[in-house]
Amino acid sequence: MDKATLRSLSRFFVLMLVAVLIGLIQGEILFYLLLALAGYLLWHLWHLYRFEAWVKGGAKEDTPDFPGAWGDIVSFIIRTKRRSRERKQRYKELIRQFRVSSSALPDGTVLLAKNNQIIWFNKAARGMLGLNKSSDRGQRIENLLRRPDFIEYLREESPKDRLVIPAPHEPGRHYSIELVPYGQAQGQRLMLIKDVTREVLSEKMRRDFVANASHELRTPLTVLTGYLESMHEDDSLDTCWSGPIEEMQTQTARMTEIVTDLLTLSRLEAPETVMESQPVNVVAMLSALRKNALAIPGCPATIEVEASSRARLLGDESDLYSAFGNLVENAVKYTPEDGRIRLCWSDGDKGSAVFSVSDTGLGIDAKDIPRVTERFYRVDKGRARNTGGTGLGLAIVNHVLNRHEAELSIASEQGTGSAFSCVFPAQRVLREE
Repeated sequence: MDKATLRSLSRFFVLMLVAVLIGLIQGEILFYLLLALAGYLLWHLWHLYRFEAWVKGGAKEDTPDFPGAWGDIVSFIIRTKRRSRERKQRYKELIRQFRVSSSALPDGTVLLAKNNQIIWFNKAARGMLGLNKSSDRGQRIENLLRRPDFIEYLREESPKDRLVIPAPHEPGRHYSIELVPYGQAQGQRLMLIKDVTREVLSEKMRRDFVANASHELRTPLTVLTGYLESMHEDDSLDTCWSGPIEEMQTQTARMTEIVTDLLTLSRLEAPETVMESQPVNVVAMLSALRKNALAIPGCPATIEVEASSRARLLGDESDLYSAFGNLVENAVKYTPEDGRIRLCWSDGDKGSAVFSVSDTGLGIDAKDIPRVTERFYRVDKGRARNTGGTGLGLAIVNHVLNRHEAELSIASEQGTGSAFSCVFPAQRVLREE
């Protein structure tokens, strides 16, 4: 119990005691008790009236004095109001600093409510997206930026990657858009917009250079291959040249494979490349993959095929065959002749389908698994030179799967083998009724 309450109770009991004493003297105890209570009540009602008038007047700090507990209540309200005003001022200053700093940022920032309504945007976002400060607040962002890929990106609950789109009002420029959840209210998101024109142009220059250089290398490599074949079959040539010519043929063939894989990667990465979507019979493809694998020198004697699903894939048959073939070829290269390879086509969870290649080969160290799909990444450089790989096979697999909305799952352990699984979503799987 606080001091104000104790003082009020003390005054009340003193008043009652005085009333009792006067009542004893006058012989009317009940009358004087009632009179004291009525006076005490009227006193509080009077101060209640004053308190109400003070509150309605704005609860200013230059208030008249209130006695007893009323004074403590008024002091508490004044202190609370002062703290609230100071806190409000701090928040205002923070908001002002946030707006000033966000306006100075070169990247655009848009605050979105749960239903994608625009709450606020900075100066950079206004220039990038052509937003109007007075009329666009409260509008849905998809009504102002009408692009199918952007609308689909908005619908994703937790987007993993950023979206790169052409600038809506500046031809030749490109922006990346990233959505970040923020705030305590569910569904609020922060849309970050960044100018990535330089990155897009650099990536295009890189693709064009790789594609053009690879294309130009095909002609001299074809000429070299022809001359080397003629020299290898020429009986008049001294036998001391047989070894060097065979080595040159091997390296020329390897260079041709690298050029072919680079051209394939450039085609897959080109944004203007349109992917054909048609039903692909994966079950029939398994037999062709097994036949090609058995034709590779040093292939394991045991290659098993299991097709527990009869589903077809909606996609590009040529690209899918290239991706699956790369996985099978890798398994053959890194599995000894007494090992075993298993090709499997099966149903997955939630309507998905899975193509997997498992082997009992050398396996991959756990630290290398996240990087095996990078271009020219070598788990074991010496082993790669012996097997003759280009280092681009898994990069091609990764690009093909991305174009088909699929994911590559890798499970491996050194000395026991590896399992590569391509998981295709339900929208890419066609099942017969």
